[in-house]
Amino acid sequence: MSYAVFIFGFKYAGAHGSPQAILSIAFGVLVIILMWPADSAQMAAVLSTRDWPLFAALGIFGAGLSFALYINGLRHTAPAVASIVAMVEPVTATLFGVVILHESLGFVQILGMGLILVTVTALSVSSRATPPALVRDRNSE
Repeated sequence: MSYAVFIFGFKYAGAHGSPQAILSIAFGVLVIILMWPADSAQMAAVLSTRDWPLFAALGIFGAGLSFALYINGLRHTAPAVASIVAMVEPVTATLFGVVILHESLGFVQILGMGLILVTVTALSVSSRATPPALVRDRNSE
Protein backbone atom coordinates (compact mmCIF):
# COMPACT_ATOMS: atom_id res chain seq x y z
CA MET A 1 0.00 0.00 0.00
CA SER A 2 2.89 2.35 0.80
CA TYR A 3 4.37 1.69 -2.62
CA ALA A 4 1.08 2.54 -4.32
CA VAL A 5 0.81 5.79 -2.32
CA PHE A 6 4.37 6.66 -3.33
CA ILE A 7 3.72 5.95 -7.03
CA PHE A 8 0.54 8.07 -7.12
CA GLY A 9 2.16 10.82 -5.07
CA PHE A 10 5.23 10.80 -7.31
CA LYS A 11 3.06 10.99 -10.42
CA TYR A 12 1.15 13.97 -9.02
CA ALA A 13 4.30 15.72 -7.79
CA GLY A 14 6.14 15.07 -11.07
CA ALA A 15 4.24 17.90 -12.71
CA HIS A 16 5.48 20.33 -10.04
CA GLY A 17 9.22 19.65 -9.81
CA SER A 18 12.24 17.59 -10.73
CA PRO A 19 12.44 13.89 -9.77
CA GLN A 20 15.47 14.58 -7.56
CA ALA A 21 13.64 17.28 -5.58
CA ILE A 22 10.55 15.12 -5.20
CA LEU A 23 12.61 12.17 -3.99
CA SER A 24 14.44 14.40 -1.49
CA ILE A 25 11.17 15.71 -0.08
CA ALA A 26 9.67 12.21 0.08
CA PHE A 27 12.77 10.93 1.86
CA GLY A 28 12.68 13.79 4.37
CA VAL A 29 8.99 13.21 5.13
CA LEU A 30 9.63 9.48 5.55
CA VAL A 31 12.51 10.12 7.97
CA ILE A 32 10.35 12.44 10.06
CA ILE A 33 7.46 9.97 10.13
CA LEU A 34 9.70 7.02 11.06
CA MET A 35 11.50 8.92 13.82
CA TRP A 36 8.31 9.01 15.88
CA PRO A 37 8.04 5.22 16.59
CA ALA A 38 11.81 4.58 16.47
CA ASP A 39 14.07 3.90 19.45
CA SER A 40 16.30 6.95 19.90
CA ALA A 41 19.06 4.90 21.55
CA GLN A 42 19.28 2.63 18.51
CA MET A 43 19.30 5.61 16.15
CA ALA A 44 22.24 7.10 18.07
CA ALA A 45 24.02 3.73 18.09
CA VAL A 46 23.94 3.61 14.28
CA LEU A 47 26.03 6.79 14.11
CA SER A 48 28.74 5.33 16.35
CA THR A 49 29.01 1.88 14.78
CA ARG A 50 31.92 0.96 12.57
CA ASP A 51 29.43 -0.33 10.00
CA TRP A 52 28.04 3.13 9.17
CA PRO A 53 29.71 3.11 5.72
CA LEU A 54 27.58 0.07 4.87
CA PHE A 55 24.43 1.98 5.85
CA ALA A 56 25.54 4.90 3.69
CA ALA A 57 26.39 2.62 0.74
CA LEU A 58 23.01 0.91 1.02
CA GLY A 59 21.26 4.28 0.89
CA ILE A 60 23.36 5.63 -1.97
CA PHE A 61 23.36 2.55 -4.18
CA GLY A 62 20.11 0.93 -3.08
CA ALA A 63 17.96 4.03 -3.32
CA GLY A 64 19.74 7.08 -4.74
CA LEU A 65 21.66 5.64 -7.68
CA SER A 66 19.00 3.11 -8.60
CA PHE A 67 16.31 5.82 -8.60
CA ALA A 68 18.44 8.10 -10.79
CA LEU A 69 19.04 5.26 -13.26
CA TYR A 70 15.34 4.38 -13.20
CA ILE A 71 14.29 7.95 -14.01
CA ASN A 72 16.92 8.20 -16.76
CA GLY A 73 15.80 4.84 -18.18
CA LEU A 74 12.16 5.99 -18.29
CA ARG A 75 13.15 8.76 -20.69
CA HIS A 76 14.36 6.15 -23.19
CA THR A 77 11.68 3.49 -22.71
CA ALA A 78 8.16 3.15 -24.02
CA PRO A 79 5.52 3.51 -21.28
CA ALA A 80 4.09 0.02 -21.86
CA VAL A 81 7.51 -1.60 -21.53
CA ALA A 82 8.39 0.46 -18.45
CA SER A 83 5.18 -0.47 -16.65
CA ILE A 84 5.67 -4.17 -17.35
CA VAL A 85 9.29 -4.08 -16.18
CA ALA A 86 8.30 -2.18 -13.03
CA MET A 87 5.87 -4.97 -12.14
CA VAL A 88 8.78 -7.43 -11.95
CA GLU A 89 10.54 -5.36 -9.25
CA PRO A 90 9.07 -7.31 -6.29
CA VAL A 91 10.20 -10.57 -7.87
CA THR A 92 13.77 -9.36 -8.36
CA ALA A 93 13.88 -7.98 -4.81
CA THR A 94 12.67 -11.32 -3.45
CA LEU A 95 15.21 -13.26 -5.50
CA PHE A 96 17.93 -10.91 -4.24
CA GLY A 97 16.91 -11.78 -0.69
CA VAL A 98 16.98 -15.50 -1.44
CA VAL A 99 20.30 -15.57 -3.31
CA ILE A 100 22.32 -12.91 -1.47
CA LEU A 101 20.78 -12.88 2.00
CA HIS A 102 19.95 -16.63 2.10
CA GLU A 103 16.33 -16.03 3.04
CA SER A 104 13.73 -18.73 2.58
CA LEU A 105 10.36 -18.44 0.91
CA GLY A 106 7.07 -19.96 1.93
CA PHE A 107 4.48 -21.39 -0.41
CA VAL A 108 2.46 -18.15 -0.48
CA GLN A 109 5.53 -16.08 -1.47
CA ILE A 110 6.43 -18.49 -4.26
CA LEU A 111 2.81 -18.49 -5.43
CA GLY A 112 2.80 -14.67 -5.43
CA MET A 113 6.01 -14.54 -7.47
CA GLY A 114 4.54 -16.98 -9.95
CA LEU A 115 1.35 -14.93 -10.20
CA ILE A 116 3.35 -11.78 -10.89
CA LEU A 117 5.45 -13.48 -13.57
CA VAL A 118 2.41 -15.01 -15.28
CA THR A 119 0.62 -11.65 -15.24
CA VAL A 120 3.62 -9.77 -16.61
CA THR A 121 4.09 -12.37 -19.33
CA ALA A 122 0.41 -12.23 -20.29
CA LEU A 123 0.45 -8.42 -20.41
CA SER A 124 3.62 -8.45 -22.47
CA VAL A 125 2.19 -10.90 -24.98
CA SER A 126 -1.17 -9.12 -25.20
CA SER A 127 0.47 -5.69 -25.69
CA ARG A 128 2.41 -7.06 -28.66
CA ALA A 129 -0.68 -8.74 -30.10
CA THR A 130 -2.77 -5.54 -30.16
CA PRO A 131 -2.47 -3.86 -33.57
CA PRO A 132 -1.37 -0.19 -33.46
CA ALA A 133 -4.53 0.95 -35.30
CA LEU A 134 -6.71 -0.62 -32.61
CA VAL A 135 -4.69 1.09 -29.88
CA ARG A 136 -5.17 4.46 -31.62
CA ASP A 137 -8.93 3.82 -31.93
CA ARG A 138 -9.19 3.00 -28.21
CA ASN A 139 -7.24 6.13 -27.26
CA SER A 140 -9.50 8.38 -29.34
CA GLU A 141 -12.66 7.24 -27.48
